[in-house]
Amino acid sequence: RMTNLLGIEFAPMHVPLERRLQTLGVFYHCFLFLVAPLVVLYMIGWMLFNGYALVIAAYFVWLWWDWGSPYQGAYASRYFQNLRIHKWFCGYFPLNIYPTAELPSDKNYLIGFHPHGVISISAYNFMSNGTGLLDRFPHINFHLCTLVGNFYVPLRREWFLLHGVINCSKESLRYVLGNERKGQAAVLVVGGAEEALDAHPGRYVLTLKHRKGFIKLALETGAHLVPSFGFGENDLYCQAANEQGSTVRNMQEWVKQLCGVSPVIAYGRSVFTYNFGLLPFRKKLDTVLGAPIPVEKTENPNQEQIDALHALYISRLTQLFDEHKARYGVPEEDELVIH
Repeated sequence: RMTNLLGIEFAPMHVPLERRLQTLGVFYHCFLFLVAPLVVLYMIGWMLFNGYALVIAAYFVWLWWDWGSPYQGAYASRYFQNLRIHKWFCGYFPLNIYPTAELPSDKNYLIGFHPHGVISISAYNFMSNGTGLLDRFPHINFHLCTLVGNFYVPLRREWFLLHGVINCSKESLRYVLGNERKGQAAVLVVGGAEEALDAHPGRYVLTLKHRKGFIKLALETGAHLVPSFGFGENDLYCQAANEQGSTVRNMQEWVKQLCGVSPVIAYGRSVFTYNFGLLPFRKKLDTVLGAPIPVEKTENPNQEQIDALHALYISRLTQLFDEHKARYGVPEEDELVIH
């Protein structure tokens, strides 16, 4: 039975093994993102001062040789993508994905994922087989895009690459979508760090109105655009009040401009507590993958073509949200707000 002490809700001692394994799956992912960089730095320092400098040197030789992989499609391994830990992770919320159309393998796709949320947990749909997505589309190679800084941490870098994750730069996206290979799908969390600041439970605010670089890239490569929406993503953490114009928001935006990362002030739960910690809450996550929007390859698209496709994309995304919101717990009167 749950215990409440000083407002903190403690988890009961006796929890089914399946739920403990699911929590382990989420702890594993949060460890990789939040703690692993510090652990790796400590490990490198310890090895340097304890006679293992040659091991560190060998790794940096490998790093020099493999430096281009985040820009060249990574090297996804179905073994790693099918690890049991991913099933536990997806079962925690649970996390599910619902495609609304087929993705023929003779095309390439640029999938726009919305919303960013605090740490884009629903985007994990595309980096493992935890939800069965890779079995559903066995001839599509999914590449989740992330910031280049995530590839600066040794070992975690290789973990990303083994799950098909690539750098979100234009160079990297053009390599995946613009060559002769087909059946490639790049997944871009369009709203980025700015949108993370609007990730409040029960709100659906997207940073999209002036985000047109991915539209231009789709035209240049001929990749078909696919809108997707992660219902429940913004409910995973409680974020401090930071309305536009507030002191908190101004400070967050200043830090974001300085280092490119949004300093989100948020809390979730932990392994032992239900209302305090860094782990996400157990909230149902339902990602709806829309139908592809056909795009004709245009080597030098003009602004009119970009604006027209951008407007069509927003229209399809809004339609996707409106058609499915009631099914996934969003009140009928709630609307998608696009900034």
